[in-house]
Amino acid sequence: MAATDFDSEIKQLQATMSTIEQVLDLGGLRREKAELEEQVAAPDLWDDQERAQKVTGRLSALNGEIERFTGLAERIEDLALMVEMGQEEGDAETLAEADADLERIKKSVEALEVRTLLNGEYDAREAIVSIRAGAGGVDAADFAEQLMRMYTRWAERNKYPVEVFDVSYAEEAGIKSAEFAIHAPYGYGTLSVEAGTHRLVRISPFDNQGRRQTSFAAVEVVPVLEQTDNIEVDENDLRVDVFRSGGPGGQSVNTTDSAVRLTHLPTGIVVSCQNEKSQLQNKASAMVVLKAKLLAKKKAEEAALKKDLKGDVAASWGDQMRNYVLNPYQLVKDLRTGHESGNPASVLDGDIDDFIEAGIRWRRGGVEQD
Repeated sequence: MAATDFDSEIKQLQATMSTIEQVLDLGGLRREKAELEEQVAAPDLWDDQERAQKVTGRLSALNGEIERFTGLAERIEDLALMVEMGQEEGDAETLAEADADLERIKKSVEALEVRTLLNGEYDAREAIVSIRAGAGGVDAADFAEQLMRMYTRWAERNKYPVEVFDVSYAEEAGIKSAEFAIHAPYGYGTLSVEAGTHRLVRISPFDNQGRRQTSFAAVEVVPVLEQTDNIEVDENDLRVDVFRSGGPGGQSVNTTDSAVRLTHLPTGIVVSCQNEKSQLQNKASAMVVLKAKLLAKKKAEEAALKKDLKGDVAASWGDQMRNYVLNPYQLVKDLRTGHESGNPASVLDGDIDDFIEAGIRWRRGGVEQD
């Protein structure tokens, strides 16, 4: 095995970090942080709770961005010192440790580099994820539940809070649909590449003849709205239905009709929320999701109009985007990027960072060719 060229590798990492620093505008982030810290120190900050939450939330996100960059830069400096010591003393063990650390740092730098590609209008927002079982009967419902678990496990791995708005359970197994928010910085930009139709091929555990079954589930991702977003909903355009919250097998979650379903009559968009104990809270949460979907619809229509005016000169994402094959072989493959994994169990347990990174790079490549 050829010896690692540490000097060349470290110089490449430092050059990449220099580019990332420029793209992130680290100086601008630090200036904004200082301004926000002054606002947080003001004694009257919490007189306006909504503004205070926005200021403190933005400050927390900025601290995370800055610390992510500076921490990685320090790791590269420490690596250079470790290599220098190991080479001076001829310490093979230290150099082997440096080699392992180099690979970990390269992966972290690549992940940070991907973050710089998330510069769309809503990429920095948190995400609302909707999952819906498609063709395939009970297998599709079971698959939809597996996908929900995959994304919530991904959030857990990254220490991102998840807020479940609504889960509609299927009669035999799995779920008909689910709606939940992942409170992650750049959650929308990160997870939007997961939108589309997912396809599962396996021996059905629900088929007593042990036949192979193909089933589908749809994933939709929209950004969480902020107060500055101009989305108005006329109450006359809404049908509001209330019902009793329920869990798997029809078990009652509570004994009041607190769950709320909103139907936006002009568009046909339907959202539900049964996570909160009061009807008012559930309606407020459902309205958050509805407005996010209306914003996404508005932007999609604007994008379609621009595309019609421009002409279709670039490949589109298409609908079916990923296959999960559990039989006759084990493989998860993204049909857009070509990225694949031979360990479906790990992927369905939330190990999807490599798929997300490949999707972001693929999408950016498509944008640059437009």
